[in-house]
Amino acid sequence: MIQQSLVLNRDADLILPVTIARRPQTSRDRKAGPGSDRRGMAARQQRPAAASDGSAEARRTDLRVNEKKCSWASYMTNSPTVIVMIGLPARGKTYMSKKLTRYLNWIGVPTKVFNLGVYRREAVQSYKSYDFFRHDNKEAMQIRKQFALVALEDVKAYLDEEAGQIAVFDATNTTRERRELILNFAKDNSYKVFFVESICDDPDVIATNILDVKVSSPDYPERDRESVMEDFLKRIECYKVTYQPLDPDEHDNNLSFIQVINVGRRFLVNRVQDYIQSKIVYYLMNIHVHSHSIYLCRHGESHYNVEGRIGGDSELSERGKQFSAALKGFVEEHRLSDLKVWTSQLRRTIQTAEELGVPYEQWKILNEIDAGVCEEMSYEMIEETYPEEFAMRGQDKYHYRYPGGESYQDLVQRLEPVIMELERQGNVLVICHQAVMRCLLAYFLDKSADDLPYLKCPLHTVLKLTPVAYGCKVDLFDLKVEAVNTHRDRPLKGRDAKKVSTGFEPGTLRFMNKVSTDAVPPAFLRRNSFTPLSSQDQIKRPRLYSMGNPPQARMSQAPALPSMQFSEVSEGAELLQSKCSRRRRMCSELKKQRERLFSTWMYHQF
Repeated sequence: MIQQSLVLNRDADLILPVTIARRPQTSRDRKAGPGSDRRGMAARQQRPAAASDGSAEARRTDLRVNEKKCSWASYMTNSPTVIVMIGLPARGKTYMSKKLTRYLNWIGVPTKVFNLGVYRREAVQSYKSYDFFRHDNKEAMQIRKQFALVALEDVKAYLDEEAGQIAVFDATNTTRERRELILNFAKDNSYKVFFVESICDDPDVIATNILDVKVSSPDYPERDRESVMEDFLKRIECYKVTYQPLDPDEHDNNLSFIQVINVGRRFLVNRVQDYIQSKIVYYLMNIHVHSHSIYLCRHGESHYNVEGRIGGDSELSERGKQFSAALKGFVEEHRLSDLKVWTSQLRRTIQTAEELGVPYEQWKILNEIDAGVCEEMSYEMIEETYPEEFAMRGQDKYHYRYPGGESYQDLVQRLEPVIMELERQGNVLVICHQAVMRCLLAYFLDKSADDLPYLKCPLHTVLKLTPVAYGCKVDLFDLKVEAVNTHRDRPLKGRDAKKVSTGFEPGTLRFMNKVSTDAVPPAFLRRNSFTPLSSQDQIKRPRLYSMGNPPQARMSQAPALPSMQFSEVSEGAELLQSKCSRRRRMCSELKKQRERLFSTWMYHQF
């Protein structure tokens, strides 16, 4: 690592590094301990060679990892995008960038924030006052430019090497010179650029933002509120001297951007280029900064919950009705008089809301995940009837799609309008289902796709979510009504785990005391959220191929499911079957033929 040279800025009383030769430490770097920067730099330098002469298995692993990250994102992006935040300090840029990143990751577009303040604090660890941000402080100005260059290098590494699709460059970027630097960087690397400028001249909003966020900033350890307010207002004045807002009429009329004026009271949108930029605009126009709470709970215990069945439209059990009464007491105790209540269109959520004695809205998109042919079955029945489907769901629960049903990723896309409405509303109680509640929780708590299907959402429990500065505060209320436990833990990993959970060894399938030597197809070569196909011609082809995601070679035909084939029966045995049994079998065959024809038609459409 290059030794830093230090100079003393007498005016600001700061020790300033002139040469910055390292990235800011991440949590992974700190865990690795001393010397991790050198090892990381060496690894980055050696990475191209390792990729070229690595083993075939390593290349296949890398392909699968990048394929998993990129395939769904390539439906919405055809090239990486850099979102550039613009605005004076205390205008909500970091708030918007964090929320936007959380939303884009939730809908399946890999996104990461690069906050320039983090880079500054890592390199300049002795901040004293606002003098560091004066435009006539030449040393500090040079260092701040170097921070930006280091951050842009990390942006490039994320988009090119880590399968990222969107990078959010969170900084003030108040001068045309800085924005021109970013535009040239994006042009050299074939990235799209979308600017998000936050403009606010409301002194009350600015003061509230400073007190809510900046007082607890690492820049001001053990400083009183008054001195923090004074110093930060002077910092803002330093930026105002050189601030050049976006000019939609002359200088910047060819750029793609949105201006958010006074925390969403007005918007100005210019030259939106593609679908993902329109999604960004749509989201930013729906988020509002106001104090509110969101209450999430599942319906009361149903008869199918007691029987261990999934899906269906069963009614509440006796304990479920007790929970409905307890929920009414909870609402009255917390004096939620202005509360809006939303339910699905299934009976168990409606019965739970009826007991409250208040108006409620039914949302069809809040219905439970569609389990397709597995509806109203227990997990034991699914494992016995469709062992391969059961095993594939354990491999990747988020992307796996039930035959004729939905995946968790499908459910996330379905619930997007609910998220938009929750961002706009006041206090809301959402009475929903386990999978739906997991998806909503994953958005507010910024959980990954791998963790989402395993979030614990117990029956007869209310979660209160209160948005705060850069996250969400969670309060849990157990209403003390017993219920069955419907949570299923994440399956164990490894070869032994597969033997235990599926009953067959990897590479073979045991069914009805017979062994098929066909390899068990991985979930990504079969039914999943990346393709509408459900026929045996399982070829995953994203509609748009983003950078780093080349077209896939045609896959070999996946083996048919033994559990869904019709075994031939002897003529004597067939004579013994009843007319009803033959009719059921014929109807089932016709239904599957229709499904195959429809799937083939869908394949040619897309």
